[in-house]
Amino acid sequence: MPHRTTPRSRKVADEIQRDLAEILRSEVKDPRVGMVTVTSVDVAADLKHAKVWFTHLAGKAHAAEAVAALTRIAGFLRSALARRLSLYSVPELAFAYDDSIESGMRLSKLIDEAVASDRDREPE
Repeated sequence: MPHRTTPRSRKVADEIQRDLAEILRSEVKDPRVGMVTVTSVDVAADLKHAKVWFTHLAGKAHAAEAVAALTRIAGFLRSALARRLSLYSVPELAFAYDDSIESGMRLSKLIDEAVASDRDREPE
């Protein structure tokens, strides 16, 4: 969802991220959702749509299942957000798995392996 951001949409995104994390932790009982961490939220400048980026403790293998579970409870999440946020209308929520942490860990491991390999090849 490419869009320009405004200071207001960034502020709303921060509030949604903070409140959504709390709602997911304290109010959602679905085990497929229980291990979700909200990493960031992008809110459109018109405040009508929000893309929620998350990671899952079980990893990318369970990402599709987590997206489906979150999409199923999106209405509940919007209602819960509406009670917490002082907005005329809470944005529609769309969910996407954020694999940047896993990618970063994978890259870090590759770098460590390359450094170790170079160290092993150096003449003593």
